[in-house]
Amino acid sequence: MPSQITITRPDDWHLHVRDAQALDTVVPHTAAQFGRAIIMPNLRPPITTTAQALAYKQRILAAVPQGLDFEPLMTLYLTDSLPADEIVRAHDAGVVALKLYPAGATTHSDAGVTDLRKTYATLEAMQRLGMPLLVHGEVTSPEVDLFDREAVFIEQQLIPLRRDFPELKIVFEHITTQEAAQYVAEADRFVAATVTAHHLLFNRNALFTGGLRPHYYCLPVLKREVHRLALLQAVRSGSPKFFLGTDSAPHPAQLKEHASGCAGCYTAHAALEMYAEAFNAAGALDRLEGFASFHGPAFYGLARNSGSVTLKRESWVSPESFAFGQAQLKPLRGGESLPWRMV
Repeated sequence: MPSQITITRPDDWHLHVRDAQALDTVVPHTAAQFGRAIIMPNLRPPITTTAQALAYKQRILAAVPQGLDFEPLMTLYLTDSLPADEIVRAHDAGVVALKLYPAGATTHSDAGVTDLRKTYATLEAMQRLGMPLLVHGEVTSPEVDLFDREAVFIEQQLIPLRRDFPELKIVFEHITTQEAAQYVAEADRFVAATVTAHHLLFNRNALFTGGLRPHYYCLPVLKREVHRLALLQAVRSGSPKFFLGTDSAPHPAQLKEHASGCAGCYTAHAALEMYAEAFNAAGALDRLEGFASFHGPAFYGLARNSGSVTLKRESWVSPESFAFGQAQLKPLRGGESLPWRMV
């Protein structure tokens, strides 16, 4: 096994950085590893206009440490009433995609879409301009088991959507199931998926080993081992349909550890190290560069980054916490030993 690997500087195609003081903590973690990152728009209020997206971008850039070259790629939050003409303005201003949150599916999704048919004029404009739709792929019906919501979304929402908009570019984000991996693998060139490090490394046992572990709670929730293995098989296949998206999601520790704790795993502090661990365990370290550095730019029609990063097989202990405004941010695997380190 190699003791270190060097890859083209990668990108993160799914990232939460929040706003205000939080940016000063989380943006430097991502900028140290990635050349670009797709920024999620689920603030309060959500980012629904081009002007809001451009202002948010400037706040993010102000938090990038001097000497680091990092580009936030901005998105808009799709709502039932987002007008189609806003898509043209967004496209012309360099906004790269729109995000679909089914209403009530995850953090700050209360303003999300209640019925996809209400968004069809907007989706038509996106298809015409080649603007991707980033999908949180879960139904929210209380009759559907939490662990089945991704698979049901494919049948009830995604297949009809693809039938009505066959050339709309869709990224099925943070996939977690065998069904999603198979759907994306068999889909045409207009469909791709991001995969997180924590869904590659852990199954749902991690939520309960030794007690309830809130920092492993995310949405979509960790699934059974058969699904984790399916995700590993998808990324180790080398298919360009699968690429890196951390879904790193910071929350104040007291809200993660609350009786009704927030969903989201914070991994930006050691994202590449965790991906290297997962790929190495799967015997696919040679596929990490394509997954992390090549497949995403190809789908979005962007050039690959210049420069490179090096990961070394070297044990180190992740910090237990970071300052997070007036609160603390506890990362996934904080205080634990990780087997790879970026140098």
